[in-house]
Amino acid sequence: MSSTYTQIYIQVVFAVKGRHSLIHSDWEETLYRYITGIVKAKEQKLLAINGMPDHVHLFIGMKANCNLSELVREVKKASNGFIREQGFCRRFSWQEGFGAFSYGQSQVNDVIKYINNQKAHHRQTSFHTEYLELLKRFEIEYQKDRLFEWIE
Repeated sequence: MSSTYTQIYIQVVFAVKGRHSLIHSDWEETLYRYITGIVKAKEQKLLAINGMPDHVHLFIGMKANCNLSELVREVKKASNGFIREQGFCRRFSWQEGFGAFSYGQSQVNDVIKYINNQKAHHRQTSFHTEYLELLKRFEIEYQKDRLFEWIE
């Protein structure tokens, strides 16, 4: 076979360190455009991006040669620097780790709607509950003490 043809759909979720609500509505769109540029520069397709002041969801159409961990590391590192350089937040940083969840072609539109509707969704469901539900739905084993840092 001379070529490889794939379409892999991954939802990525990561949080602000300490789960502090530092992403402000007046600059979140600028941040999302910046992250979109990073994903595109890595030759991946960003299908949706949205979040809340304490976390971000990305939905990516990935090529088979993409290393997801490296992509997320680059997004977090570059966007962290961008936030500081722009003066949006001087003490900003992302938490270590991320969640990644795979979907099939038939689920793409539903996932895009879900991500685009984050603000309304979180009026009814906390991020903590949402994230635990994702882990359960995808049957991902986890250590409670290794989850995102939950501020009390």
